[in-house]
Amino acid sequence: MAKSKRSYSWLIVLVVLVLGGAGYGAFRYVKSRDMALAVQAEKVGRRSLTEIVVATGKVQPVLQVVINPEVSGEIIDLPVIEGQLVKKGELLLKIRPDNYVASRNSSVASLKSSEASIAVARANLDKAKAEMDRNRELHDQKLVSDSVFQDYQTSFEVASSQLLAALQQTEMARASVTRAEEDLLKTSIVAPIGGTVTKLKSQKGERVVGTAMMAGTEIMTIADLNAMEARVDIGEMDVVLIGKGQTAKLEVDAFRGRKFTGEVYEIANAAKSAGMASSQEAIRFEVKILIKDKEDQLRPGMSVTALIETRYRTNVLTVPIQSVTTRLPKGMEEPKKNPLAAMEPQDPREKELEEKRKNDPSRKPIEVVFIDENSVAKMRPVKRGISDDNYTEITEGVTEGQSVVSGSFKAINRELEDEKKIKVEDPKPVNGTTRP
Repeated sequence: MAKSKRSYSWLIVLVVLVLGGAGYGAFRYVKSRDMALAVQAEKVGRRSLTEIVVATGKVQPVLQVVINPEVSGEIIDLPVIEGQLVKKGELLLKIRPDNYVASRNSSVASLKSSEASIAVARANLDKAKAEMDRNRELHDQKLVSDSVFQDYQTSFEVASSQLLAALQQTEMARASVTRAEEDLLKTSIVAPIGGTVTKLKSQKGERVVGTAMMAGTEIMTIADLNAMEARVDIGEMDVVLIGKGQTAKLEVDAFRGRKFTGEVYEIANAAKSAGMASSQEAIRFEVKILIKDKEDQLRPGMSVTALIETRYRTNVLTVPIQSVTTRLPKGMEEPKKNPLAAMEPQDPREKELEEKRKNDPSRKPIEVVFIDENSVAKMRPVKRGISDDNYTEITEGVTEGQSVVSGSFKAINRELEDEKKIKVEDPKPVNGTTRP
Protein backbone atom coordinates (compact mmCIF):
# COMPACT_ATOMS: atom_id res chain seq x y z
CA MET A 1 0.00 0.00 0.00
CA ALA A 2 2.89 2.36 0.90
CA LYS A 3 4.57 1.47 -2.37
CA SER A 4 1.43 2.49 -4.33
CA LYS A 5 1.30 5.83 -2.51
CA ARG A 6 4.96 6.56 -3.32
CA SER A 7 4.37 5.78 -7.01
CA TYR A 8 1.33 8.03 -7.05
CA SER A 9 3.37 10.87 -5.47
CA TRP A 10 6.09 10.53 -8.10
CA LEU A 11 3.45 10.65 -10.86
CA ILE A 12 2.06 13.90 -9.44
CA VAL A 13 5.57 15.44 -9.30
CA LEU A 14 6.23 14.42 -12.92
CA VAL A 15 2.96 15.94 -14.14
CA VAL A 16 3.72 19.20 -12.27
CA LEU A 17 7.20 19.38 -13.86
CA VAL A 18 5.85 18.79 -17.37
CA LEU A 19 3.12 21.39 -16.96
CA GLY A 20 5.59 23.83 -15.47
CA GLY A 21 8.04 23.36 -18.35
CA ALA A 22 5.28 23.76 -20.92
CA GLY A 23 4.02 26.87 -19.19
CA TYR A 24 7.52 28.38 -19.11
CA GLY A 25 7.99 27.55 -22.81
CA ALA A 26 4.66 29.18 -23.62
CA PHE A 27 5.66 32.23 -21.61
CA ARG A 28 8.97 32.53 -23.48
CA TYR A 29 7.18 32.02 -26.81
CA VAL A 30 4.70 34.83 -26.11
CA LYS A 31 7.41 37.08 -24.71
CA SER A 32 9.68 36.54 -27.74
CA ARG A 33 6.86 37.62 -30.06
CA ASP A 34 6.28 40.83 -28.13
CA MET A 35 9.93 41.67 -27.30
CA ALA A 36 11.68 44.10 -29.68
CA LEU A 37 14.72 42.72 -31.51
CA ALA A 38 17.87 44.85 -31.27
CA VAL A 39 19.23 45.67 -34.76
CA GLN A 40 21.18 48.33 -36.65
CA ALA A 41 19.83 50.26 -39.62
CA GLU A 42 21.19 52.25 -42.55
CA LYS A 43 19.61 54.53 -45.14
CA VAL A 44 19.19 53.45 -48.74
CA GLY A 45 21.63 55.67 -50.64
CA ARG A 46 23.15 56.19 -54.05
CA ARG A 47 26.70 55.05 -54.70
CA SER A 48 29.04 53.96 -57.46
CA LEU A 49 29.88 50.27 -57.34
CA THR A 50 32.65 48.25 -58.95
CA GLU A 51 32.16 44.48 -59.04
CA ILE A 52 35.40 42.57 -58.49
CA VAL A 53 36.35 38.95 -59.14
CA VAL A 54 39.23 37.70 -57.00
CA ALA A 55 41.55 34.96 -58.26
CA THR A 56 45.00 33.60 -57.42
CA GLY A 57 47.80 32.36 -59.60
CA LYS A 58 51.45 32.83 -60.56
CA VAL A 59 53.58 35.48 -62.25
CA GLN A 60 55.02 34.23 -65.55
CA PRO A 61 56.86 35.78 -68.50
CA VAL A 62 54.71 36.57 -71.52
CA LEU A 63 57.38 35.01 -73.75
CA GLN A 64 59.53 32.09 -72.66
CA VAL A 65 61.11 29.22 -74.58
CA VAL A 66 62.12 25.79 -73.32
CA ILE A 67 65.30 24.58 -75.03
CA ASN A 68 65.20 20.89 -76.01
CA PRO A 69 67.83 19.42 -78.37
CA GLU A 70 66.67 17.92 -81.65
CA VAL A 71 69.65 15.53 -81.74
CA SER A 72 71.13 13.29 -79.06
CA GLY A 73 74.68 13.28 -77.75
CA GLU A 74 77.12 14.65 -75.18
CA ILE A 75 77.26 18.34 -74.31
CA ILE A 76 80.81 19.49 -75.04
CA ASP A 77 80.26 23.23 -74.68
CA LEU A 78 77.87 25.14 -72.38
CA PRO A 79 78.94 28.79 -72.26
CA VAL A 80 75.91 30.12 -70.31
CA ILE A 81 74.90 30.01 -66.65
CA GLU A 82 71.53 30.40 -64.94
CA GLY A 83 70.49 34.04 -64.69
CA GLN A 84 72.65 35.12 -67.63
CA LEU A 85 71.24 37.57 -70.15
CA VAL A 86 71.62 36.27 -73.72
CA LYS A 87 71.01 37.82 -77.13
CA LYS A 88 69.07 36.28 -79.99
CA GLY A 89 71.40 34.05 -82.04
CA GLU A 90 73.99 33.67 -79.26
CA LEU A 91 75.45 30.15 -78.77
CA LEU A 92 73.82 28.31 -75.87
CA LEU A 93 75.41 24.86 -76.10
CA LYS A 94 77.16 22.46 -78.44
CA ILE A 95 76.69 18.69 -78.72
CA ARG A 96 79.56 16.43 -79.80
CA PRO A 97 79.26 16.39 -83.63
CA ASP A 98 81.51 13.38 -84.47
CA ASN A 99 78.70 10.94 -85.32
CA TYR A 100 76.85 13.58 -87.33
CA VAL A 101 80.00 14.53 -89.26
CA ALA A 102 80.51 10.86 -90.15
CA SER A 103 76.87 10.52 -91.18
CA ARG A 104 77.16 13.62 -93.36
CA ASN A 105 80.34 12.29 -95.04
CA SER A 106 78.67 8.93 -95.66
CA SER A 107 75.68 10.65 -97.24
CA VAL A 108 77.96 12.75 -99.46
CA ALA A 109 79.77 9.60 -100.61
CA SER A 110 76.46 7.92 -101.41
CA LEU A 111 75.44 10.96 -103.42
CA LYS A 112 78.63 10.86 -105.47
CA SER A 113 78.13 7.14 -106.11
CA SER A 114 74.57 7.79 -107.27
CA GLU A 115 75.74 10.53 -109.60
CA ALA A 116 78.28 8.12 -111.10
CA SER A 117 75.53 5.56 -111.57
CA ILE A 118 73.62 8.13 -113.58
CA ALA A 119 76.56 8.50 -115.97
CA VAL A 120 76.79 4.73 -116.41
CA ALA A 121 73.03 4.39 -116.91
CA ARG A 122 73.00 7.21 -119.45
CA ALA A 123 75.86 5.63 -121.41
CA ASN A 124 74.07 2.27 -121.45
CA LEU A 125 70.93 4.02 -122.63
CA ASP A 126 72.78 5.72 -125.51
CA LYS A 127 74.31 2.40 -126.56
CA ALA A 128 70.94 0.61 -126.40
CA LYS A 129 69.30 3.37 -128.44
CA ALA A 130 71.97 3.26 -131.13
CA GLU A 131 71.66 -0.52 -131.51
CA MET A 132 67.88 -0.32 -131.60
CA ASP A 133 67.96 2.35 -134.32
CA ARG A 134 70.43 0.34 -136.48
CA ASN A 135 68.37 -2.82 -136.16
CA ARG A 136 65.19 -0.93 -136.97
CA GLU A 137 66.61 -0.11 -140.41
CA LEU A 138 67.61 -3.74 -140.91
CA HIS A 139 64.18 -4.85 -139.75
CA ASP A 140 62.50 -2.49 -142.20
CA GLN A 141 64.61 -4.09 -145.01
CA LYS A 142 63.54 -7.55 -143.86
CA LEU A 143 67.16 -8.38 -142.98
CA VAL A 144 66.40 -8.95 -139.24
CA SER A 145 63.57 -10.98 -137.82
CA ASP A 146 60.89 -9.53 -135.60
CA SER A 147 62.14 -11.39 -132.51
CA VAL A 148 65.68 -10.03 -132.86
CA PHE A 149 64.40 -6.46 -133.24
CA GLN A 150 62.17 -6.87 -130.17
CA ASP A 151 65.23 -7.95 -128.13
CA TYR A 152 67.02 -4.68 -129.00
CA GLN A 153 63.88 -2.69 -128.28
CA THR A 154 63.54 -4.36 -124.88
CA SER A 155 67.19 -3.61 -124.07
CA PHE A 156 66.53 0.06 -124.80
CA GLU A 157 63.51 0.14 -122.46
CA VAL A 158 65.52 -1.58 -119.70
CA ALA A 159 68.32 0.98 -120.07
CA SER A 160 65.75 3.80 -119.86
CA SER A 161 64.35 2.35 -116.62
CA GLN A 162 67.85 1.98 -115.17
CA LEU A 163 68.60 5.63 -115.88
CA LEU A 164 65.32 6.68 -114.20
CA ALA A 165 66.19 4.51 -111.17
CA ALA A 166 69.64 6.08 -110.98
CA LEU A 167 68.11 9.55 -111.05
CA GLN A 168 65.73 8.63 -108.22
CA GLN A 169 68.55 7.15 -106.16
CA THR A 170 70.49 10.37 -106.62
CA GLU A 171 67.56 12.44 -105.36
CA MET A 172 67.32 10.20 -102.29
CA ALA A 173 71.05 10.50 -101.67
CA ARG A 174 70.85 14.28 -102.03
CA ALA A 175 67.99 14.38 -99.46
CA SER A 176 70.11 12.25 -97.09
CA VAL A 177 72.95 14.74 -97.43
CA THR A 178 70.58 17.62 -96.66
CA ARG A 179 69.21 15.82 -93.58
CA ALA A 180 72.70 14.92 -92.37
CA GLU A 181 73.86 18.51 -92.76
CA GLU A 182 70.80 19.74 -90.83
CA ASP A 183 71.47 17.24 -88.02
CA LEU A 184 75.07 18.45 -87.93
CA LEU A 185 73.90 22.05 -87.67
CA LYS A 186 71.54 21.08 -84.81
CA THR A 187 74.51 20.07 -82.68
CA SER A 188 74.99 23.80 -82.10
CA ILE A 189 71.97 25.46 -80.42
CA VAL A 190 71.59 29.24 -80.41
CA ALA A 191 69.15 31.46 -78.52
CA PRO A 192 65.81 31.75 -80.40
CA ILE A 193 64.95 34.94 -78.45
CA GLY A 194 66.77 37.48 -76.39
CA GLY A 195 66.20 37.09 -72.66
CA THR A 196 67.39 35.61 -69.39
CA VAL A 197 68.31 31.98 -68.69
CA THR A 198 65.76 31.37 -65.94
CA LYS A 199 66.38 27.61 -65.64
CA LEU A 200 69.46 25.51 -66.43
CA LYS A 201 68.90 21.78 -65.90
CA SER A 202 71.91 20.26 -67.69
CA GLN A 203 75.67 20.51 -67.31
CA LYS A 204 78.67 20.17 -69.58
CA GLY A 205 79.51 16.50 -70.14
CA GLU A 206 75.94 15.23 -69.74
CA ARG A 207 74.26 13.20 -72.45
CA VAL A 208 70.96 14.54 -73.76
CA VAL A 209 68.17 12.94 -75.79
CA GLY A 210 66.84 14.57 -78.93
CA THR A 211 63.19 15.24 -79.72
CA ALA A 212 63.11 13.13 -82.90
CA MET A 213 61.43 10.12 -81.26
CA MET A 214 60.37 11.36 -77.81
CA ALA A 215 59.95 14.44 -75.64
CA GLY A 216 63.68 15.02 -75.36
CA THR A 217 65.80 16.44 -72.56
CA GLU A 218 64.84 19.84 -71.17
CA ILE A 219 68.16 21.67 -70.99
CA MET A 220 67.21 25.24 -70.11
CA THR A 221 64.49 27.89 -70.24
CA ILE A 222 64.96 31.38 -71.66
CA ALA A 223 62.42 34.08 -70.77
CA ASP A 224 61.95 37.74 -71.62
CA LEU A 225 61.55 39.27 -68.18
CA ASN A 226 60.73 42.70 -69.59
CA ALA A 227 57.12 41.61 -70.24
CA MET A 228 55.42 39.74 -67.38
CA GLU A 229 51.89 38.44 -66.92
CA ALA A 230 49.74 36.95 -64.17
CA ARG A 231 48.15 33.59 -64.94
CA VAL A 232 45.19 33.07 -62.61
CA ASP A 233 42.43 30.48 -62.36
CA ILE A 234 38.81 31.70 -62.51
CA GLY A 235 35.79 29.61 -61.51
CA GLU A 236 33.15 28.75 -64.10
CA MET A 237 30.58 31.01 -62.41
CA ASP A 238 32.86 34.07 -62.67
CA VAL A 239 34.64 33.48 -65.98
CA VAL A 240 31.53 34.59 -67.91
CA LEU A 241 31.99 38.04 -66.32
CA ILE A 242 35.59 38.34 -67.52
CA GLY A 243 36.36 40.10 -70.80
CA LYS A 244 39.45 41.21 -72.67
CA GLY A 245 40.59 44.71 -71.77
CA GLN A 246 39.25 44.66 -68.20
CA THR A 247 41.42 46.32 -65.57
CA ALA A 248 42.91 44.30 -62.73
CA LYS A 249 44.77 45.16 -59.54
CA LEU A 250 47.50 42.66 -58.74
CA GLU A 251 48.90 41.91 -55.30
CA VAL A 252 52.22 40.03 -55.39
CA ASP A 253 53.08 38.32 -52.10
CA ALA A 254 56.74 39.35 -52.43
CA PHE A 255 55.76 43.06 -52.60
CA ARG A 256 53.54 43.60 -49.59
CA GLY A 257 51.52 46.80 -49.59
CA ARG A 258 52.04 47.42 -53.31
CA LYS A 259 49.50 46.91 -56.06
CA PHE A 260 50.39 46.45 -59.72
CA THR A 261 48.13 47.40 -62.61
CA GLY A 262 47.15 44.78 -65.17
CA GLU A 263 44.87 44.21 -68.13
CA VAL A 264 43.11 40.99 -69.15
CA TYR A 265 44.29 39.97 -72.62
CA GLU A 266 43.60 36.24 -72.93
CA ILE A 267 40.86 33.94 -71.59
CA ALA A 268 41.03 30.15 -71.95
CA ASN A 269 38.31 28.54 -74.04
CA ALA A 270 38.55 25.17 -72.26
CA ALA A 271 38.57 24.35 -68.55
CA LYS A 272 41.82 23.21 -66.98
CA SER A 273 40.06 20.22 -65.38
CA ALA A 274 38.65 18.90 -68.68
CA GLY A 275 39.24 15.20 -69.39
CA MET A 276 39.57 12.69 -66.55
CA ALA A 277 38.75 15.20 -63.80
CA SER A 278 36.54 14.20 -60.89
CA SER A 279 32.93 15.34 -61.07
CA GLN A 280 33.42 17.09 -57.70
CA GLU A 281 36.53 18.96 -58.81
CA ALA A 282 36.14 22.71 -59.20
CA ILE A 283 36.01 23.77 -62.85
CA ARG A 284 38.48 26.56 -63.52
CA PHE A 285 39.65 28.54 -66.54
CA GLU A 286 43.06 30.14 -66.95
CA VAL A 287 43.04 33.90 -67.51
CA LYS A 288 46.17 35.83 -68.50
CA ILE A 289 46.64 39.39 -67.25
CA LEU A 290 49.38 41.58 -68.72
CA ILE A 291 51.30 43.44 -65.99
CA LYS A 292 51.73 47.04 -67.10
CA ASP A 293 54.08 48.13 -64.30
CA LYS A 294 57.75 47.57 -65.04
CA GLU A 295 59.43 45.88 -62.10
CA ASP A 296 62.87 44.32 -62.49
CA GLN A 297 62.43 42.22 -59.35
CA LEU A 298 59.36 40.33 -60.56
CA ARG A 299 60.32 36.71 -61.01
CA PRO A 300 58.56 33.77 -62.68
CA GLY A 301 56.59 31.67 -60.21
CA MET A 302 55.80 34.41 -57.68
CA SER A 303 52.35 34.09 -56.10
CA VAL A 304 49.83 36.74 -57.15
CA THR A 305 46.26 37.67 -56.27
CA ALA A 306 44.26 39.41 -58.99
CA LEU A 307 41.28 41.69 -58.34
CA ILE A 308 39.58 41.98 -61.73
CA GLU A 309 37.09 44.80 -62.21
CA THR A 310 34.24 43.18 -64.15
CA ARG A 311 31.26 45.59 -64.01
CA TYR A 312 30.75 49.18 -62.93
CA ARG A 313 27.62 51.12 -61.94
CA THR A 314 27.34 54.84 -61.25
CA ASN A 315 24.83 56.54 -58.94
CA VAL A 316 22.67 53.49 -58.18
CA LEU A 317 20.54 52.65 -55.14
CA THR A 318 22.52 50.50 -52.69
CA VAL A 319 22.09 48.79 -49.35
CA PRO A 320 24.64 47.05 -47.12
CA ILE A 321 25.42 43.65 -48.56
CA GLN A 322 24.42 41.87 -45.33
CA SER A 323 20.96 43.47 -45.43
CA VAL A 324 19.82 41.17 -48.24
CA THR A 325 18.63 37.75 -47.12
CA THR A 326 16.18 35.10 -48.29
CA ARG A 327 12.70 34.21 -47.07
CA LEU A 328 9.76 32.21 -48.36
CA PRO A 329 7.05 34.28 -50.09
CA LYS A 330 4.16 35.47 -47.94
CA GLY A 331 1.61 32.74 -47.31
CA MET A 332 4.23 29.99 -47.61
CA GLU A 333 6.12 30.56 -44.36
CA GLU A 334 6.51 27.79 -41.83
CA PRO A 335 3.82 28.27 -39.15
CA LYS A 336 5.16 29.01 -35.66
CA LYS A 337 4.42 26.17 -33.31
CA ASN A 338 3.11 26.83 -29.84
CA PRO A 339 5.11 24.84 -27.26
CA LEU A 340 1.85 23.68 -25.67
CA ALA A 341 0.94 21.97 -28.95
CA ALA A 342 4.00 19.76 -28.65
CA MET A 343 2.25 17.84 -25.85
CA GLU A 344 -0.64 16.91 -28.14
CA PRO A 345 -0.38 13.99 -30.59
CA GLN A 346 0.00 15.11 -34.21
CA ASP A 347 -2.84 14.36 -36.57
CA PRO A 348 -1.58 12.10 -39.44
CA ARG A 349 -3.35 14.32 -41.94
CA GLU A 350 -1.55 17.39 -40.62
CA LYS A 351 1.73 15.51 -40.87
CA GLU A 352 1.00 14.62 -44.50
CA LEU A 353 0.09 18.24 -45.31
CA GLU A 354 3.31 19.41 -43.67
CA GLU A 355 5.39 17.04 -45.84
CA LYS A 356 3.63 18.22 -49.01
CA ARG A 357 4.27 21.82 -48.03
CA LYS A 358 7.98 21.17 -47.55
CA ASN A 359 8.28 19.43 -50.91
CA ASP A 360 6.25 22.01 -52.85
CA PRO A 361 8.52 23.29 -55.69
CA SER A 362 6.72 26.66 -55.67
CA ARG A 363 8.06 27.33 -52.17
CA LYS A 364 11.23 28.89 -53.58
CA PRO A 365 12.93 31.45 -51.31
CA ILE A 366 13.12 35.01 -52.60
CA GLU A 367 15.59 37.78 -51.80
CA VAL A 368 14.28 40.36 -49.35
CA VAL A 369 15.32 43.25 -47.13
CA PHE A 370 13.65 44.47 -43.94
CA ILE A 371 12.56 48.12 -43.80
CA ASP A 372 12.34 49.94 -40.46
CA GLU A 373 8.89 51.54 -40.29
CA ASN A 374 8.15 53.03 -36.86
CA SER A 375 10.23 50.35 -35.10
CA VAL A 376 8.51 47.54 -37.00
CA ALA A 377 10.36 45.38 -39.58
CA LYS A 378 8.60 45.27 -42.94
CA MET A 379 9.76 42.58 -45.34
CA ARG A 380 10.22 43.80 -48.91
CA PRO A 381 11.12 41.55 -51.90
CA VAL A 382 13.99 43.04 -53.91
CA LYS A 383 16.02 42.42 -57.05
CA ARG A 384 19.76 42.79 -56.85
CA GLY A 385 22.33 44.03 -59.36
CA ILE A 386 26.08 44.02 -58.89
CA SER A 387 27.93 44.10 -55.56
CA ASP A 388 31.26 45.16 -54.14
CA ASP A 389 32.81 44.21 -50.80
CA ASN A 390 30.35 46.29 -48.72
CA TYR A 391 27.26 47.24 -50.73
CA THR A 392 24.92 45.69 -53.26
CA GLU A 393 22.84 47.37 -55.94
CA ILE A 394 19.04 47.16 -55.60
CA THR A 395 17.16 47.53 -58.88
CA GLU A 396 13.65 46.94 -57.49
CA GLY A 397 11.97 46.97 -54.10
CA VAL A 398 13.31 50.01 -52.20
CA THR A 399 13.41 53.78 -52.54
CA GLU A 400 16.12 56.25 -51.65
CA GLY A 401 16.14 57.31 -48.00
CA GLN A 402 14.37 54.25 -46.59
CA SER A 403 15.93 52.75 -43.49
CA VAL A 404 16.95 49.12 -43.99
CA VAL A 405 17.98 46.75 -41.24
CA SER A 406 21.71 46.07 -41.42
CA GLY A 407 22.30 44.38 -38.09
CA SER A 408 23.95 41.12 -37.20
CA PHE A 409 23.94 38.03 -39.42
CA LYS A 410 21.90 36.13 -36.82
CA ALA A 411 19.24 38.82 -36.61
CA ILE A 412 18.77 39.26 -40.36
CA ASN A 413 19.05 35.66 -41.48
CA ARG A 414 17.27 33.88 -38.62
CA GLU A 415 15.37 36.05 -36.17
CA LEU A 416 13.74 38.80 -38.23
CA GLU A 417 10.18 38.30 -39.45
CA ASP A 418 7.65 40.48 -41.19
CA GLU A 419 5.91 42.80 -38.68
CA LYS A 420 8.53 41.99 -36.04
CA LYS A 421 9.14 44.73 -33.45
CA ILE A 422 12.69 46.06 -33.62
CA LYS A 423 14.87 48.47 -31.68
CA VAL A 424 17.50 50.29 -33.72
CA GLU A 425 20.81 50.62 -31.90
CA ASP A 426 24.07 52.28 -32.86
CA PRO A 427 26.43 49.87 -34.63
CA LYS A 428 29.12 48.31 -32.48
CA PRO A 429 32.59 49.73 -33.13
CA VAL A 430 34.95 47.57 -35.19
CA ASN A 431 38.64 48.22 -34.50
CA GLY A 432 37.73 51.48 -32.84
CA THR A 433 35.53 52.75 -35.68
CA THR A 434 31.86 52.51 -36.62
CA ARG A 435 30.27 52.00 -40.00
CA PRO A 436 29.49 55.34 -41.65
